[in-house]
Amino acid sequence: MRIKIQLAALVYALLSFSGLASASASDTLIHAIDFGIKPDSYENASPAIQRLLLFCKGKPGTTIQLPQGRIDLWPDGATKKELYISNGTENDTLSKIRSIGFYLEGFRNLRIIGQNTIIVLHGKMISFALLDCTNITLESFRFDYERPTMSEFKVNSFSNHQVELEVNPASRYTIENGKLILFGEGWKSNSYHTILFQPETGLMKYSSFKTLQQAVAKQLKLNNLIFTGDFSKSGWQVGDRLSVRDPYRDNVGGLIWKSTNTHLKNLTMHYMHGLGIVSQFSENITFQNVRVAPPEGSDRIISSFADCFHFSGCKGKILIDHCFTSGSHDDPINVHGTHLKIREQVNPTTLHVEFMHHQTYGIEAFFKGDSIAYIQASSLLPAGFGKVKRAEMMNKRIMELEMEMPIPAGINKEFVLENISWTPDLTIRNSHFERTNTRGILVTTRKKVVIENNRFVRTGMHAILIANDASSWYESGPVQDVLIQNNRFEECGYNSSPGNYVIAIAPENHELIPNRFVHQNIRIRNNYFKVYDSPILTARSVDGLEFSGNTIEQSDLLPKTEGKPGFQLTGCKNVNISDNKLLIPWQPLISISKMDKRTIQAKGMSIQFNQ
Repeated sequence: MRIKIQLAALVYALLSFSGLASASASDTLIHAIDFGIKPDSYENASPAIQRLLLFCKGKPGTTIQLPQGRIDLWPDGATKKELYISNGTENDTLSKIRSIGFYLEGFRNLRIIGQNTIIVLHGKMISFALLDCTNITLESFRFDYERPTMSEFKVNSFSNHQVELEVNPASRYTIENGKLILFGEGWKSNSYHTILFQPETGLMKYSSFKTLQQAVAKQLKLNNLIFTGDFSKSGWQVGDRLSVRDPYRDNVGGLIWKSTNTHLKNLTMHYMHGLGIVSQFSENITFQNVRVAPPEGSDRIISSFADCFHFSGCKGKILIDHCFTSGSHDDPINVHGTHLKIREQVNPTTLHVEFMHHQTYGIEAFFKGDSIAYIQASSLLPAGFGKVKRAEMMNKRIMELEMEMPIPAGINKEFVLENISWTPDLTIRNSHFERTNTRGILVTTRKKVVIENNRFVRTGMHAILIANDASSWYESGPVQDVLIQNNRFEECGYNSSPGNYVIAIAPENHELIPNRFVHQNIRIRNNYFKVYDSPILTARSVDGLEFSGNTIEQSDLLPKTEGKPGFQLTGCKNVNISDNKLLIPWQPLISISKMDKRTIQAKGMSIQFNQ
């Protein structure tokens, strides 16, 4: 059988070379092992992967079969490419050339499938990058790092003056002059961002590595260290896990860019460095049964350096179905666009606009034919719309945009531009999110959003955040049709007190305009909330907000704080809070401000008006 496949591939290659084969004639099954990939050998397979992909390029309909077992990839022999990636690029003085395990550019109708295959990355590498691709499926294999860039420790004993730590075997360290140094394949930590995990509660909290840096370290035996110093204010307990990383974002787990119809299925990311899977300016993306979690039996806690699934400036339909995330240092899912700030008006139809956040730049954010909104930064409200006639990168941070029609009067440097052509429909369903110290889902898209049948377990901050801003992250834009239904929210928000609301609709508009609203049409129906504290929902500048048919139950995870409102509403209209089942020993208070009390319907709840 293998001989027939090799012969078919050889014949196809010869026909392609002679110009006698059409692009649709392929439909070929290619075995990766035939290109020199030797599983379970610990040999560098990067050159073989390059040969394999080069052979398959230009052959739409090809399926690549990866072998069973472990495949090792090093930067040496891998594709190198300068890439600017949304929320994953910073520090102009350092190189943006990334090493990529599976680099696909310009591929059409390709499927890569595994057979219990695990691909182990060495050094700092991107697992896969899809650029200008169409109809790509990645299915049934796993990625991990030989040395994750996250270091993990278990507190074995603790006193105010001495701490004993057990180092996870996947971490690497040395001790120099009594100081702990963390390093990996081609890197050494210069900073130590630290998150603490409590196994007995499942809570992740911000912590500090400073006390360990100031202490005297000594190795008792391999992966067993003792520190002498002042730990009286650390708050650590025996059994706690410390996860430590250098916060500089110089990589991502995977990249999907300018691609259409991408399908990730039965894929597992055991660890991702720098950021998670980033999709930018791509159309129609499906994540089906994608897991982000450490390997079973590894005793590791963290699977992602930052976000798990990050979507920036995408369009079409995004579907996340039956996915699982556990152990991210930031948000499991973030879906947004990017506001670019007006720097100057060159002539009646031409603007220079600028990337403002230090982690996002160097990307084409507008294209010919795109529709845009002129957004007043202070209110986040549109003052007009336009269409791009010409878009050009002036440098890594500035774009020149020529509009088809003159720029409206009054548009100035106090405005930002939103690309409303690149906004997706979003469905997140049947998925599970746990072990994160930040939020669960962030979403800002003006297209339809459905979040249903998911489970959020002890997210440190809001389980769902609907933001929109033009002053901090510059992540756009408004939502106009959101349905949040049949989800379970279990003990979320413990890291964000006093504003520890399970769901937050919190646009960063510094100016409220009467009878004009940033967000609209948000329905929160038939969900289950298990809350340890009273805050449930906060909303600002929403026209059309429903919270109905939900069940709220009390938890004893943490002490409840007295006097907090269950619902905090600011500058909203047409609010309906009704028909909810309250299995709690207290009555939720609705606190409203900067809105007409007559615009809210609330059955069986007290309303407190705060001007």
